[in-house]
Amino acid sequence: IEHAGGSVVRAGMPVDPGNLLVLGTLAGKRIIGAPGCARSPKENGFDWVLDRLIAGLDVTAGDIAGMGVGGLLMEIPTRPQPREPATARARPKVEIVLLAAGRSSRMGGPNKLLALFDGKPLVRRAAERALGSRAANTIVVTGHQRERVRGALSGLDVILADNPDFADGLSSSLKAGIARVSAEAAGAMIVLGDMPGVSSADLDRLIEAFRRSGGRSVVRAAHDGRRGNPVLLPRSLFGAIAHLEGDTGARHLVEAGGLDVVDVEIGNAASVDVDTREALEGAGGVLQD
Repeated sequence: IEHAGGSVVRAGMPVDPGNLLVLGTLAGKRIIGAPGCARSPKENGFDWVLDRLIAGLDVTAGDIAGMGVGGLLMEIPTRPQPREPATARARPKVEIVLLAAGRSSRMGGPNKLLALFDGKPLVRRAAERALGSRAANTIVVTGHQRERVRGALSGLDVILADNPDFADGLSSSLKAGIARVSAEAAGAMIVLGDMPGVSSADLDRLIEAFRRSGGRSVVRAAHDGRRGNPVLLPRSLFGAIAHLEGDTGARHLVEAGGLDVVDVEIGNAASVDVDTREALEGAGGVLQD
């Protein structure tokens, strides 16, 4: 072929019968150096190449190499020839909604989200761990002492969502956060700002479980089989969240929604919050005025 002025695309193929096939080009035409199996009525490697050329499909050296995937074996009907490169399935996108609008009423004045843990405000620590996860975005809902909380987040790449109705309870913060979730997100993980033990790795475990479900299940953190927080909600619940009222979360929506629920064990981090002075100080926090 080369002596005649053409070029060889591939000499040999990893399929038997058919391993002695040669494919080339000359003057704009395809040339097949047919192996002996071309005379056989049984399907073989020569047929695979010829079928593609007759169908008007290009045949490259890589295509021929790919025909040998699985070993030097004859093809069978349940393992058809590759025709198009496989495309990677998109992984469901998850965003985090970090709730940081509460009044810390049980603290008797100080804002627990500004308490220092290892010298860092609790809300900043929670936001940094959210940013360190595989979530696409982190949305922080602020309300009570809005400017102070936002100041504690200075320099972090978070999306800030204001909740002027924070005094109405948890539902108002959920609605404010969900409203800022992007249209591309398959789910939103609701993270409470007062759970100092939840790590980036814990968040990633919930995200991975959600992705394994195809982005359709509710995924909850659990401790010794008991449900806890955070909770990852699929987009199918967003509409119902928009109609929540009062100091209620999405628990009853999860229980009444008929969706699959996946519990992921993350240890006591799923159940340890710092609602009281005693709990906060016991967890290593230092309240600020």
